[in-house]
Amino acid sequence: MRTATGRTLDVLRLLVVVARGLGRTVSAVRRWWERTPRERRGPVLIAIVACLLILWLTPYGPLIGAVALAGALAWQGRDRSADAADGGPGEAERARLQTLYEALVPFLALAGDPRPQPLYAHDGDWRRAFTDFAFAEDGRLAHLTLRYPPHFGDGDPESRARLQRLLCARAGRGREYRFAWNEEAGELTLTALPPLPTGVYAQRFVTAPGETVLGFTDLHTVQRTVPVIEDGGGRRDLPPVVWRTGPRSAEPHLLALGRPGAGTTTLLRSIALQALRHGEVLIVDGGGAGEYAFLAGRGRVLAVEPTLAGALSSLEWVTRETERRLLAANRARQTGRDAPEDVCRPLWVLVDRPSVLGHLARSEGQRDPQDLLQVPLRYGRAVRVTVAIADQFEGAESLIGAVRAHTRARVVLGPATPDQVREVLGEAPATTPPPQVPPGRGYARLGTGPVHRLQVPATPNPYDEEAAEPQRRAVMELLTEPMAGAGRRVGR
Repeated sequence: MRTATGRTLDVLRLLVVVARGLGRTVSAVRRWWERTPRERRGPVLIAIVACLLILWLTPYGPLIGAVALAGALAWQGRDRSADAADGGPGEAERARLQTLYEALVPFLALAGDPRPQPLYAHDGDWRRAFTDFAFAEDGRLAHLTLRYPPHFGDGDPESRARLQRLLCARAGRGREYRFAWNEEAGELTLTALPPLPTGVYAQRFVTAPGETVLGFTDLHTVQRTVPVIEDGGGRRDLPPVVWRTGPRSAEPHLLALGRPGAGTTTLLRSIALQALRHGEVLIVDGGGAGEYAFLAGRGRVLAVEPTLAGALSSLEWVTRETERRLLAANRARQTGRDAPEDVCRPLWVLVDRPSVLGHLARSEGQRDPQDLLQVPLRYGRAVRVTVAIADQFEGAESLIGAVRAHTRARVVLGPATPDQVREVLGEAPATTPPPQVPPGRGYARLGTGPVHRLQVPATPNPYDEEAAEPQRRAVMELLTEPMAGAGRRVGR
């Protein structure tokens, strides 16, 4: 009788292990499927079906597959801790979770809570509060889902920020974290994020006409990847932040703000090189440091203006050109014909540091160049006139209302507080600031969409001798051919 009972318990124990392994496998497959881009899901399903068909046609294939599956499930369901019989965390991990729970008690516990077993109490157990967790190879917390009591003010931004700061301090400094709030279930999920790649430089990205790659972000926030080449010649697929322009775009114009050296000029150079593939570019360099001099005299570059007089002349021409395109497109629609080719050709107006030009204009008693941007900002989308403006935080107050109202694609680069990001983008990021901010690192938001982490591809001035030689060479390869006898100013 004892032998039969022991064998029965062994069989039941094996079934429990297999069932636990099945649950872990299903959870892992679900998380992997959610992270996989949509364009890859079809080929993956075809490959799985092909493997199953080959296994079915192989002699003893179904039997071998069943044995392998049972072994894999048993391995997944094994005890993962030598000192825990239920496959839970080890002693060091339990101690870390208990420390985090005790740190949350003063913040989430309710004084005089009438419930017999409150969710957070000084003598409570972290297992009731933490529903899911995972640790990285170095022993630091990589993923955590916690429940918070109903009295917690999850609708108050300040309460959320205090809880997030506490979790960041206890989970480990020196990393970026993403917070996902589920107000209906009363849960908060913390995920440690890997750093964004900084080795991508300017190149021909795989995009359609009217699409511009602003930079690269996290894989789980966008449903698309593009192949890129990194420093050293390595190739990989990265998720881009794609800005769409044109008549059907809801965010036809862009505004980028940052601190000195944050990478706003690099962003405009990257946009200019991509815009030259399908349209014409006009650049107003308010900084006057010659950061766009390498584009002067190139094909499809209408002007590179570093002076106030040149900026006023060029932007006046842009205003007249926008009005001319509107009239030509209207006449074509009235007669039932397609719009002329010169109306459909994209025109990009890139303005760097307009606050400096505005200061010079006021000191000389001339018109602010920003006033000349009102027509292309208001009506340029219908005739493929796109405006991209970059400035520093110090000059943001001098931006006119038309610029603020019509630039619905926003980028913030460099060190910035959550309040500064919220003021520019309209919403605070769901991630914590990075411990170190490399050039071109920041946040982007297109219209009313989510706030994305952003890393702008390295696009240095090829005349800058301090820039890396591969990056300078990559920029030169993207330039159009020089125009013989081309003037620098379109206003002439």
